[in-house]
Amino acid sequence: MNKADLIKEIQQLKQEKDAVILAHYYLEDDVQAVADYIGDSYYLSEIATKVPQNVIVFCGVSFMGESAKILNPEKTVLLPDPASDCPMAHMASAENIQRIREQYEDVAVVCYINSTADIKQHTDVCVTSANAMKIVRNLPQKNIYFIPDQNLGRFIAKQVPEKNFIFNDGYCPVHVQITGELVSKARTEHPDALVLAHPECTPDVLEQADYIGSTSGIIKYVTDSPAQQFIIATELGVLYQIRQNCPAKQCFAVIPEQICPDMRKITLEKVASVLQNFDNTVEMDTALAQKAYAPLQKMLELARKD
Repeated sequence: MNKADLIKEIQQLKQEKDAVILAHYYLEDDVQAVADYIGDSYYLSEIATKVPQNVIVFCGVSFMGESAKILNPEKTVLLPDPASDCPMAHMASAENIQRIREQYEDVAVVCYINSTADIKQHTDVCVTSANAMKIVRNLPQKNIYFIPDQNLGRFIAKQVPEKNFIFNDGYCPVHVQITGELVSKARTEHPDALVLAHPECTPDVLEQADYIGSTSGIIKYVTDSPAQQFIIATELGVLYQIRQNCPAKQCFAVIPEQICPDMRKITLEKVASVLQNFDNTVEMDTALAQKAYAPLQKMLELARKD
C-alpha cells in the first residue's frame, strides 16, 4: 500500500474506532503528520486527560502509553509498537528510593515522567523537562531525590540552589552521545548558528548552549527567534515541527546519530495495524495504576498553578 492510501486508511479507521492519535516530537515525520496532537511528554499527558475519544493511539515509547492509561483507566490505549521502550525509564530502582527515604527525613522523590509505572508508584511527584523547575520550586521539602535522569536533575539543581539535590545515575543514551567537543566542532562549522540544547544533555554541552529547554521549548525558540541558523542538540524529530513553523530557517545536527531508535520503531504501517486489529493494548494492574496515578496527577495540578 502506498503512503497516500495508508494515510487515508488511518483517517478512516480513526473515525470508525472513535480514536485519537497522539504523537511525540521524536517520531518520524510521516507519523507526526497523521497525528491529531503532537507534543512533548507533559503536553501529551495533559491532552490525554481531555480528548473525548474512547481510544487513544499513543505514538511514543511504552512509558507514555502507561501514563495515558493510568490517567484514563476507562479508555483503550493502543501502542503501535509495544517494543518501543526507553532505556532511561528503567534506570532507577525501588530499593534506591527506599534507601534515600531512610537516609533523608525531609525528602521528596521527584520522578521524571520518563520512567516506568513500577517506579512512579514509589515517588511523590512526576515532572517533565518543561515543568520540572516550577514543580521543584513549589515543593515544601528541602531534599530532592531526582530520578532517573541525572543530567536533567543537575540542570534543575542549578536553577533551584535553595534545595539539596540527590542524583540518580540514569541518562538518555541519545542525548549523552552529544558531547561538548562535538558541539564546539559544530560551532566552528556553523559560526552564525545558535546552540539549542535539551537539559538531558551533559553539563559540558549545556555550558555552550545559547538556550536550554524542553523539546517544545526548543521548537518555540527557533520559531520566535530572529536568528536564522541553529545547532540542535536534541532528538532530530523536532525538525518536523520546526519546518512547519519556519521553513526558511536552517537547523543543523551536532551528529547524525541524534535519533531515538525506539521512537523510530513506530511507523505508519504499525499505526494502521493497531487501529485495524486493536492489539497492543496497554493493560495495567489496578493497584499499580492507582499508586502511579498520584504522582502524575500531582504533576498536572502543580504545573497548572501560577
